[in-house]
Amino acid sequence: MKKILFALLVLSLVLFSFASCSGKSGGPVELTVWESTAGPDEFIKQAGAAFTANNPDITIKYVNVELGDAAKQISLDGPAGVGADIFAAPHDAIGQLVSDGHILPTADGDKIKGQVLAACAQAITYDGKAYGYPVSAETYALYYNKAFVTDPPKTWDDVIAFCESYNSANKYGFMMDVGNAYYTILFTSGGGNRLFGPNGDDQTKTYLNTDAAVKGMETLVSLRKILDVAAGDLNTSFADGAFQSGTAAMHISGPWNIKNFEDAGVDFGVAPLPSLPGESTPAGSFSGTRCMFVSAYTKHPEEAAKFAEFLISPEMQKLRFDLTGAIPSIDITVDSPYIGGFLEQLKYAFPMPSVPKMSGFWDAMNNASANIWNGADIKGELDACDTKILNS
Repeated sequence: MKKILFALLVLSLVLFSFASCSGKSGGPVELTVWESTAGPDEFIKQAGAAFTANNPDITIKYVNVELGDAAKQISLDGPAGVGADIFAAPHDAIGQLVSDGHILPTADGDKIKGQVLAACAQAITYDGKAYGYPVSAETYALYYNKAFVTDPPKTWDDVIAFCESYNSANKYGFMMDVGNAYYTILFTSGGGNRLFGPNGDDQTKTYLNTDAAVKGMETLVSLRKILDVAAGDLNTSFADGAFQSGTAAMHISGPWNIKNFEDAGVDFGVAPLPSLPGESTPAGSFSGTRCMFVSAYTKHPEEAAKFAEFLISPEMQKLRFDLTGAIPSIDITVDSPYIGGFLEQLKYAFPMPSVPKMSGFWDAMNNASANIWNGADIKGELDACDTKILNS
């Protein structure tokens, strides 16, 4: 009996030693997840409950940190030991998050990249390695009010022609936020021209002041004759409201507005963007990928990666679409008459670059776009924009 008890004691000590060395307690784990409100919060709560049902030792705690704030917040809370295990952020934050050491690479990155849409796979790749788990894709396209537009225009010349016969007092054929670089970048995309080069990783030049970019911004300026409104008055809220109220027959926006326009009673369709002069395919748009990142400061990296991967399963992607209306990051069929237009545009979209210099892009290109729309010299503004970004 003493020998048996001694053997059991030795076995217990060995098992305890192994558990201690492996860093795993074998006990319950709580993962803190940061996400935004107005839909994504409910998704995390419901997905967390479903995940815990299959993994009783892992519970999910939702904490509200908005998408645009998470990257900065993790730099403060992560090192202090009070940050998230997993947090949501746009893919273009990857470069800064990696260079600052705030996130872990995607566990089994090749497998994850093989599961998601090509645009999402490209978006999460930085310096040859995958970071994050794509939970939704997005781009923008051309909304059109079916009461006024039966055949959406294929070119920007078609847009102008429609507006010249349609416009009247306080009634516009087309409207967009002309001071928002997220949208105006489309006019610089002719001939395959891309921000920070073909792969979005050349930080020696922005490619915003190339001949193709200048020519494209001339197309933007040509719209001033059918939309004679100063850039300061053409912000996103104003343009959204004009389409929603029927004041504008066409509008550029993303899938986040589907529910708003439906609730307003607008009978609308979604089509790919008009092509730039000399081209036969839709203008290239920015594509965005909303990602869940595993924090470099988490004490539970394996469990965090497991939950993040769970969020891109077909069941969870369907749930996210139902709750938020966001385009799934994987190839599944959803019940919507509008998503097809965005998926078609995604074929011609390119991911927002995720290099650190991207942080200087937004203010510089927003200002350049507004100034150009208001009459400033195109090449001069784009040269200044290029310089400002590269010196950021």
